[in-house]
Amino acid sequence: MNKNSKIYVAGHHGLVGSAIWRNLGSKGYANLVGKSHEELDLQDASAVKAFFDREEPEFVILAAAHVGGIIANNIYRADFIYRNLLIQNNVIGESFRHNVKKLLFLGSTCIYPREAPQPMAEEALLTGPLEYTNEPYAIAKIAGLKMCESFNIQYGTNYIAVMPTNLYGPNDNFDLEKSHVLPAMIRKIHLAKAMMNGDWDAVRQDLTQRPVEGVSGSSTLQDIESRLRKYGIGKEELELWGSGKPLREFLWSEDMADASVYIMENVDFPDLAKGKTEIRNCHINIGTGKEISIRDLAALIKKTVGYTGEIAFDTSRPDGTMRKLTDVSKLNALGWRHSVDIEEGVEKMYEWYVRDHNKP
Repeated sequence: MNKNSKIYVAGHHGLVGSAIWRNLGSKGYANLVGKSHEELDLQDASAVKAFFDREEPEFVILAAAHVGGIIANNIYRADFIYRNLLIQNNVIGESFRHNVKKLLFLGSTCIYPREAPQPMAEEALLTGPLEYTNEPYAIAKIAGLKMCESFNIQYGTNYIAVMPTNLYGPNDNFDLEKSHVLPAMIRKIHLAKAMMNGDWDAVRQDLTQRPVEGVSGSSTLQDIESRLRKYGIGKEELELWGSGKPLREFLWSEDMADASVYIMENVDFPDLAKGKTEIRNCHINIGTGKEISIRDLAALIKKTVGYTGEIAFDTSRPDGTMRKLTDVSKLNALGWRHSVDIEEGVEKMYEWYVRDHNKP
């Protein structure tokens, strides 16, 4: 990849895609192509073909996906498998037809079995049953990984699959139903603090920016309280799903972006397939190799936000997988390691969230 190479970043408005776009720009890559979902629906095969015919990108970073948290994954199961298969089939297929020099496919560490040995090494793939709640999404991502691997084996392409751990950072999704655990928790604790302090202006400002099921900053106080109560947010107490015991690993999205660009610049498929009699598990885990319990994460966010109320855990709700730590030794051996730990990341994330709300 040189500084004038045409690089298509699919999903450049999303959490990871926007961070990759900024990282490429900061390194002097000047010929970047990105389309919003409104401009290009990646589920539409003919639209994706027309885009590739017109733009002829040399490099592709596939950071677009249909994503969500444990509730969304469990409820909208058909959406998660169908939409993700469409997106990746269209983009990888057109990349092949247009002789793209290199492609980076972003998956997720939810591809690993529910009971995978910890930390989860790349070799754990397909060694046991998946976590039920996100099985459709995981299967889509496994299919994408295997598609990259199979094109490389059959056609000599250079498609690399990376599996990031839980990501968080600027431009995250804070939807109370569909977001991942960390951004949802930041928003819930921010709202709980405002309600406890009687700061209804802050609550209304939050809901104006991000309405919840039709309830916005202009809704009645009664409607606001009723809707937030549904998500465990009250004046006296905040309730979170599960026991708080599961351990999770979190990676700052800008670290993920840096790892992605590093791999595009320095790692090729033959490096990953070297010495294997059966070519499989050539994907790369991207993470920190460090974990924190959901309960300790809640305490860290509570301290960062300055919330002094109580946090209760609803043990009747599902926990999901109890532990999901990635083995990042392959990535470290390739020459990259993370730089932002969770304490610094949560602080940066909350600063961004508050600043985003105060935009004119």
